[in-house]
Amino acid sequence: MSTFKTVARRILNLPEPRDKAAAAPTADMLAPQAASAPQPAVAAPAPAGLQQWTDAAARLQAQTPGPARTEPTAPEAEDRTAPAGQVPWQIEDEKSGAKFAVKVGRGVLWGVVALAAITGVRSWIWAPAAPKPAPTKADSGPQYPVQEAQAVAARFARSYLTWDEADPQARADALARDMPRGTDTTAGWNSKGRQQVIVVQPSTVSVLGDKRARVRVDVLVNGPAADAAPADKGDKKDDSKKDDSKKDDSKKDSKPAASATRWMGLEVPVVQAADRVVVTGQPGIVGVPNSGPSVPAPDSRTNDMEFADRTRGVVEEFFSKYATGEAESVAAPGASIPALPSGMTLGAIRNWAVDEGSGTDRVGTAVVSWNVGGAEIEQTYRVKVTRVSSAQAERWQVAEVHGGLTP
Repeated sequence: MSTFKTVARRILNLPEPRDKAAAAPTADMLAPQAASAPQPAVAAPAPAGLQQWTDAAARLQAQTPGPARTEPTAPEAEDRTAPAGQVPWQIEDEKSGAKFAVKVGRGVLWGVVALAAITGVRSWIWAPAAPKPAPTKADSGPQYPVQEAQAVAARFARSYLTWDEADPQARADALARDMPRGTDTTAGWNSKGRQQVIVVQPSTVSVLGDKRARVRVDVLVNGPAADAAPADKGDKKDDSKKDDSKKDDSKKDSKPAASATRWMGLEVPVVQAADRVVVTGQPGIVGVPNSGPSVPAPDSRTNDMEFADRTRGVVEEFFSKYATGEAESVAAPGASIPALPSGMTLGAIRNWAVDEGSGTDRVGTAVVSWNVGGAEIEQTYRVKVTRVSSAQAERWQVAEVHGGLTP
């Protein structure tokens, strides 16, 4: 602890502490020494800068206990007697390195004190800003069961648009599975006619809030044509006076009403209740778009006509084998190309164009006509050809084939 105090005192350039008891010796301590010791010669006063050190040395000698010192002989007294105006020890200058270290340490210490003071004052004037609270995430609850809503709406649409006047109860029982208990299962049907659902395709689900939603369903139905007249269900009166042969002649062969297949759109209101999705009421028949929206034109490609001429025979051979299930025999090694359905034969390669490029893989567009089902149908394919090399020859073979104009 005393070492730390000494170092700190030297860094701060503070004076050495003085012991009051040592600085003021008592009369009892000085009396024996004054009586026994001879009176020293009065020395010349020390320089002003060293006066405090000479005073401290005199006090230290006065209070140092020990046996009475014998008076030195004349030669020793002459040797120990310091010339006038000098101190009884040798003064050595402090090394420059030690001085530099003391100055640096002193500057660092005062810098720390100043920084602490400035920081404290700033905190008094400008209080630190309170930390911003983390944003709270609102709990939106579980997501709406879209898939279940689509399944319920599709099943309901099939039951709703299927009817047969010969068995009206079958429709009512089918509707009851997806409607609330106690709901009228006739759903507005007058129990007449006959219609059958062929395909049901659920589409978008519009969530309306409060666990309610509206589901769009596209349905392909087969039923009487729009211009077919309803059948005459009036009872005919029997003529009891006519004989049986006349009755047979008067009967006309009843012809089945003309039927038509058409798409119908149906929007079904549903609600989630008791962990289930049910239909809340009557749906509404809506129209089906006759065409899609406009789309941007595909990017134009620069064709390599020379390369297309060189590989046209490769493409024709591939497509001729493609329909017969032997495409892998002419495809590139490692290619896996499933066979086309049976009953298809190649009509012609209408067009074959290859995109500009280089390397061992090239991509082109093939327009192909097929003979299938007694008709000719035109298809478009994107074909990737790759270069296959061997010690004897080098050739191009089909590696991939995809339908459409996608890249």
